[in-house]
Amino acid sequence: MRIAELFRRKNAVWSFEVFPPKAQSGMDGINATLAELADLSPDYVSVTYSAGGSRNAHTAEVARKVRALGMEPLAHITCVNSTRQEVLSALENLKASGVENVLALRGDRVEGATSSDFRYASDLISFINSNGFDFDVSAACYPEGHPESESMLADVRHLKEKVDLGVTHLNSQLFFDNDDFFRFMDMVRLAGIDVPVQAGVMPLVKASQFGGIVKMTAAKIPSKMSRMYARFAEDPESLCEAGIAYATDQIIDLLSGGVDGVHLYIMNNAYVARRITENVRPFLDKLCSEKRS
Repeated sequence: MRIAELFRRKNAVWSFEVFPPKAQSGMDGINATLAELADLSPDYVSVTYSAGGSRNAHTAEVARKVRALGMEPLAHITCVNSTRQEVLSALENLKASGVENVLALRGDRVEGATSSDFRYASDLISFINSNGFDFDVSAACYPEGHPESESMLADVRHLKEKVDLGVTHLNSQLFFDNDDFFRFMDMVRLAGIDVPVQAGVMPLVKASQFGGIVKMTAAKIPSKMSRMYARFAEDPESLCEAGIAYATDQIIDLLSGGVDGVHLYIMNNAYVARRITENVRPFLDKLCSEKRS
């Protein structure tokens, strides 16, 4: 099913993100994770682009496994370090795997990479559409602004360009202060961007995530979360519980604010996905139901 149709049918969409293993030997682990996620009945599961030299081979393989378990895959594809032929092959591989939905991303620049066929995600979106692929194409957005953008206004202007190229929905980068997201949504709607925007939430359940992932994404840490980390950083079990509680509260507030959906960055942690889904299930049942005709 096309994800655009899910947004048309439902008041809010609920989804997870997983990443493929770097080596084939890690497939057993992702198989177990996907089996547990299937029990939670997400609207779809996004699969990030494979690391290393395999291009999107593992992305396509995991996407096939997602489909086999009765879930809808959204496959990521990046472009900045790739040639046109490499991207074309990756898209053909995804199509052959039965993928209908892709998330078009620039990706992180790799030092020493020589290809200059693509500079921005908008180049990739145009390439997908001009080569006759019938994918439902989504794109990323950044509630706190892209780290490389000159301003929020410039960031929203570039986002409008992506939507004008045919993007059907937007997935947000993770954030921890909902006020930032709601302010961003005001800017997006004023700019004439009317496609669904799904809020990205990452539960921080390990001390290492505060230093690694947060630094990588440049996400702002609210004082409430800083106090949580300061109090429980040396107590892994309590920090995990506190992280689940923080994400639960954040999601309930987002759903209460009328978001188009929530996308949970679970870091392949099915336990965290289950705990949070169970916590918010009463709200999902009421707010993520089918729209009345």
